[in-house]
Amino acid sequence: MLDMTHTQAVDLLARFAINTAAMTLLIFGMFYRRYRDKQLATTAAMFNTFAFAVLTILSSVEFSLAAGFGLFAILALFSLRSEQIDKLEISYFFGAIAIAVICSVMGTSLVFVMLVTALVLAAAYIIDHPRVLRLSDGIQITLDQIDPHALSDPELMRRDLSHRLGVEVMSYNIVGLNYVNDLAVINVFYRKS
Repeated sequence: MLDMTHTQAVDLLARFAINTAAMTLLIFGMFYRRYRDKQLATTAAMFNTFAFAVLTILSSVEFSLAAGFGLFAILALFSLRSEQIDKLEISYFFGAIAIAVICSVMGTSLVFVMLVTALVLAAAYIIDHPRVLRLSDGIQITLDQIDPHALSDPELMRRDLSHRLGVEVMSYNIVGLNYVNDLAVINVFYRKS
């Protein structure tokens, strides 16, 4: 049985407060304000809270390597049963988990935890700020006809996409070609005017 002193209880509450404040800034202050995805924001916030609780318990008891691998196997099953999420969304989701890990690991000072958490939040704010990379964007499109030069002449395909979309296509990535239905799914990265 784990006995907790008053100092340990205060430390745990401080870590939980740091975790909750940092997660709120990351998920609701940055992600939700910019992308308005309520479902992912709620999921990431809840996952952060649950991960903090589990990791706090695991960091205060002896935990075997095999049990750790078992925990990751369970998490992997969740990802197999989940819907596909965007790269940006997964980075915010991972950020929420990272904050839970940073704040829950016992043996680090609260000052160190606050410093690392502040650095993570500052980096996320700067990297995904609307003014950074604001002149470029990406979109996934589906063409109802596979162009004959889709694979054979990438430069011609890029120019054709630029003409069709009315923007300067910087690059593209063919996600899938369906010759049965004559469909092409393409990720297009373009420069905004």
